[in-house]
Formats: sequence, C-alpha cells, structure tokens
Amino acid sequence: MAEITLVRKPDVQLSEQEKAIARKAMFGFVDGLGERGQKQWRRLWNRLMKLEPGEMVELRTHQERIGWFHRKHMALESAVFEAQERFEEFEAFRAWLKTGSGFVDWYPGPKGGVIPVPKSISYAKLEQADMEQFHTDAVAFLRTPHACKTMWPHLSPAQALETLESVLGGFGE
Repeated sequence: MAEITLVRKPDVQLSEQEKAIARKAMFGFVDGLGERGQKQWRRLWNRLMKLEPGEMVELRTHQERIGWFHRKHMALESAVFEAQERFEEFEAFRAWLKTGSGFVDWYPGPKGGVIPVPKSISYAKLEQADMEQFHTDAVAFLRTPHACKTMWPHLSPAQALETLESVLGGFGE
C-alpha cells in the first residue's frame, strides 16, 4: 500500500479555466467505478482544489497484484533455489534473498544493534508496484558476486554467474 502525502504549494495559483481543464482531464481520463465511486472521486478532487497553502492530505492507494507476475516471480525463486547448492530449506533461501535485496524492516536487536527482518510478499500486504520493485531488486542481488559465491561456493565467480544466468534466462531476465 502506497502512502502519499500531498501538500498545497503556496506559490502556485490556478485560474478557474485551468481548474476546469484539470477536472475535465481527470474525470474524462480516470473516473470512479459506479455512481458511488464517481462521487467519491469528485469529492476528493474538490477537496484537493480547495486546499489552502501548506495544507496536507494523506492518500493511501492499493493496486491489486497481477497473478501472472506473481507466478513468474515464484517460479523464478523456485528455479534458483533448485539450482543453488547452499540452502537446504526454501524459507531460509527466501529470507536470505529478501535480506540481500533490502526487502526488510529494521528492528532493535537483542544486544543493542539493529537486525533486518524480511517483509511479507503476501497478496494482502504487498501491492503490484512494490512486488515489481522487490522482483527487480532480488534479481539484481542474485547477480552480485556475493550472492553467486554464496549459492555456488565451489565455482569460480564467472562459472557461478554463468550458472545463475542460465536459470534467469528461462524467465526472460
């Protein structure tokens, strides 16, 4: 879920004609679904247009996940897990992948430091844009020399990367 904070800029003024053009573009291009959704959408835009300089509004959005993209990512994770030689448990591999790609929350550790805790990629907790970013970051992490050495410790760096690329190539990555 994306959280967006908007603020009315003090140095920008719109004429009534410019406001009408903005409304026409927004209501003609994107609109609420059904009568109720249309009313809610217009109410939101009217509130935004009436903000005073410095006033803020926080919006929360949710974009449904795309099933084929989710399935592609899960299949990619599974294929890399099956090809690698370090991890015996899939969940350990996934936690390592999430941590390595920075898909974590940081919490106070038991001895005073901070520790990374992998985030959830469940449909309910992660919208499409964030899933796409995780996927991109995960593939980038897998291609690092550290990740390749971790997954195939007995191979040379070039051989490990070649092995990874042969798996990723099957997914168009």
